[in-house]
Amino acid sequence: MAHPVTTVRRDGIHEITLDCPKANAIDVATSRALYDAFAAFEADPQARVAILTGAGDRFFSAGWDLKAAEQGEAVDADHGPGGFAGLTEFHQRRKPVIAAVNGLAVGGGFELALACDIILASDHAQFFLPEPTLGIVADSGGVLRLPRVLPRALATRMLLTGERLSAAQALQHGLLSEVTTPDALLPAARALARTICAAAPLAVAATRAILAGTAHLSVEEGYRAMRAGAFPAYQAMLASRDSLEGARAFAEGRAPVWEGH
Repeated sequence: MAHPVTTVRRDGIHEITLDCPKANAIDVATSRALYDAFAAFEADPQARVAILTGAGDRFFSAGWDLKAAEQGEAVDADHGPGGFAGLTEFHQRRKPVIAAVNGLAVGGGFELALACDIILASDHAQFFLPEPTLGIVADSGGVLRLPRVLPRALATRMLLTGERLSAAQALQHGLLSEVTTPDALLPAARALARTICAAAPLAVAATRAILAGTAHLSVEEGYRAMRAGAFPAYQAMLASRDSLEGARAFAEGRAPVWEGH
């Protein structure tokens, strides 16, 4: 059997592909394989950005593998240190992940996309959480993350009914940063990844840490947390040589050379 997850590394970008025909469904073994890919990305000192996509053009991921469930895999099975799909509970990661949603993002597949930092999608993609119709809850992040990125009334409706959101609707409501044709999806994700790679790595890490750590706070509380040293990545950025390199490079009319410290 082919490996369910493949990684291609080039120019600081890890391109991670979920490849589980026919629907890119995810069982425990695949969750652990995804975590291994994301952990390797985090541990690679040359890696700056990851792109996550699904093989084929119909499914990004159908979510939890119901065939595995039928064969005895429990709904609360141990999916490994990153939680379901290797990313939904990988809270300690520092580097950005871009989801390139190439088709249907269903249930846990949608939750996997929600765990990424930025979502791009093909124009035929659809997003939905059918868990209540299956007797379960979207507890791999859907019930927690979706109300933070969509209007609460719409998120609640989707969570209770399993109704679908088209790519165009998802873009309209701010879930997606970009919608492309199928052929343009990966080129767009790669272009975005290269743009992020051009930024200072410590600044990217600090921005991610502040975004994650202040999502539940007011603006005033967020300021207080930053000024009190609540985010080590932010403090590392402030103390780095890279924090001076950008202004110096601008004044000298050259491209910055980031050291990462």
